[in-house]
Amino acid sequence: MQDAKIIEKIQNGEEAAMNLVVNQYARLLWTIADAVLEKVGTVQDVEECVADVFIYLWQNAEKYNPEKGKLKVWLSVITRSRAINRYRKLCKYQELPLNETIFLQQLDLTENLENDRRKDLLLPAFCLLKEEERDILTRRYYYEQKPRTIALALDMPVKRVENILYRAKQKLRQTLADQKEVLL
Repeated sequence: MQDAKIIEKIQNGEEAAMNLVVNQYARLLWTIADAVLEKVGTVQDVEECVADVFIYLWQNAEKYNPEKGKLKVWLSVITRSRAINRYRKLCKYQELPLNETIFLQQLDLTENLENDRRKDLLLPAFCLLKEEERDILTRRYYYEQKPRTIALALDMPVKRVENILYRAKQKLRQTLADQKEVLL
């Protein structure tokens, strides 16, 4: 059945046409959403994303223009867009529990201090950083997210994330050096 006829039937409220679209494209849309959400989303997030696309189609079938492309492509673009939005939301509002031990093991900035002293010194130095710096350091060294992923999640340029990482590590090194001098 041609895309224009399917859309016409969906606009007329024919559930059979909608079921046909769901059966035909569900696997493709699932794959697209899963590729975007694989590191931060759950199966339920992927499922909801795909369901949202089909609901959008049901409620807004008139927005599809068969002259601009195939239904398959249109649904794929909507899915990718929805998945990216969900990814950003999950990354931005996801609780970032700070497990002190693992974080300190991942963040190797104090090679000259003993391990016990490092833990005692690093956490207070870390807490002196701005919230944005702590968030980015945590995402980079605890969750092992790449600067590009962090930038996408926080809706900022990659270069800014890299600059904040660099400056935050410099601040930590300086704070730790200052603390080391006081202790000696």
